[in-house]
Amino acid sequence: MKKILLYSFLISALLLKAQEPKTAQQTNDTLSLEQLSQQGIEVIKSKQPAVISDSVRVEATVVGVSSTNVNTNEADTINLNIDNVVLKDLPGVKRMDSLWFKELYQPVLFDSINDLSNRINDVDITDIKLDTMDIKHKLQLLNQKTQLNIVYHPALIRTIKAFLKNRKKSLGRLFGMAQYYFPIFEEKLAKYNIPLEMKYLAIVESALNPRAVSRAGAGGLWQFMYSTGKVYGLEINSYVDERFDPMQETEAACKHMQDLYKVFHDWDLVLAAYNSGAGNVTKAIRRSGGHKNYWNIRAYLPRETAGYVPLFQATLFLGEYAKEFGIETTKPNFHYIATDTIQVKHNITFNQISRLLKIDEKELEFLNPQYKLNIIPYVEDKHYTLKLPLELVGVFVNNEPLIYELVQKEFNRKEKPLPKFYKLNNYVVYRVRPGDYLGRIARKFHTTVRKIKRLNGLRSNRLRVGQRLRIYTRFPVAANVNSKKHHKKNKTLKNRKLVTYKVKEGDTLWNISRRYKVSLSEILKWNKLKSNTKLKPGMKLKIYKS
Repeated sequence: MKKILLYSFLISALLLKAQEPKTAQQTNDTLSLEQLSQQGIEVIKSKQPAVISDSVRVEATVVGVSSTNVNTNEADTINLNIDNVVLKDLPGVKRMDSLWFKELYQPVLFDSINDLSNRINDVDITDIKLDTMDIKHKLQLLNQKTQLNIVYHPALIRTIKAFLKNRKKSLGRLFGMAQYYFPIFEEKLAKYNIPLEMKYLAIVESALNPRAVSRAGAGGLWQFMYSTGKVYGLEINSYVDERFDPMQETEAACKHMQDLYKVFHDWDLVLAAYNSGAGNVTKAIRRSGGHKNYWNIRAYLPRETAGYVPLFQATLFLGEYAKEFGIETTKPNFHYIATDTIQVKHNITFNQISRLLKIDEKELEFLNPQYKLNIIPYVEDKHYTLKLPLELVGVFVNNEPLIYELVQKEFNRKEKPLPKFYKLNNYVVYRVRPGDYLGRIARKFHTTVRKIKRLNGLRSNRLRVGQRLRIYTRFPVAANVNSKKHHKKNKTLKNRKLVTYKVKEGDTLWNISRRYKVSLSEILKWNKLKSNTKLKPGMKLKIYKS
């Protein structure tokens, strides 16, 4: 009986202990390992942790050790940064995504086949034996199901044999890679009512290398010249070249082929014009006496174009009958259906994404070939996107606010910031002080005397103390030149104005933090929220505005 009473007393004591209010140390600004785990975040212990924020600190032990087995007084303090954060997706949602994609990763090599067009007649194909009747039958079947004019021709047969002789393995890799790109091509071709077989044209043009550049400067899967790309609305700037964007360039290629078809009304002639230009095709038509069949004007076309259509038709033929000719296709890096895009809301580099999501930078380059510097810029009124494997999309979205804050903190620590897009209306108002002159002020704000005078309507170099000057600058830090003491005071809440913000439809913690120029971690601290808290319209947030 005494033992039972003793056990009852011990259990009651433990229950009362569990219900005790948290101590001041437990309710401070730090996040516990258990809280981070609930948010899908792990922290790796680092010998020299880099501080991300004064207001976000994490108490944690080495990942893999249960926090219940460690004395909290002996726990190490670890500061969040890109290198020691392991982001995770919500388990249930991640499982849904995994059901879509179960293919294993296999590297695929790109191998160009364009060199065959110049030396097709030099290839020894005597040992390649094909059943003529079988080939004719297959060509006839292929011709029946396409708008293209597929006929038995010695030039076509020679090209098929040359492929089987020297490019059998290369074609296997290319047809494997086509499993990723063909869904993109087919969607756009169908939209513009173009024969779906034209998808094989990208294999001939670029060997499905999204960053391929020819000697003449043509680029991308469909090999668009700079001028042609601009005509069809492709954006090209210091960061982005949409000629290398599979979606955007395919759209432009379809528009181009549609325009060519309006001229020639024959898809074989469209192919010839795509290669050498409409002018060379019309010249060949005139020289042939007015014939409008490709095979009848072939002798009058440039040498490269004369072999271009047979090259395309041979690729199409072997792609449709790959198994029957012993061409083994390899698996692609990714399947198109197993990827998704995210609209970025902050400048971010491939290197940062690679370190955060544990994905190879080469894979990011393959999925996002349009970014020339491996930097995804953020510009208002633009919609730059990041394409990721489906299993990583959930991880990114689930931790998006934290990712942007980690990235911003890393940018701030860099000695030389990344190049940015600047608005022309970023200006400061400077009050002239004793001893100031235009040259000194211009150097302080990284501008010129001429620009200051023109902006403020000054006819001479004379200034008066207290005079206010409006100055455009690309260096916002210069705006605080005259207010260092005031800036230091604003770091405390005593000199900040409390604002109660009512959440609206579409608001995010990140957008609100940018609007009031405070850190996301401060908003979380002031309102006792978690980083993955979902905002609801009508919710009220406390914000201490500078």
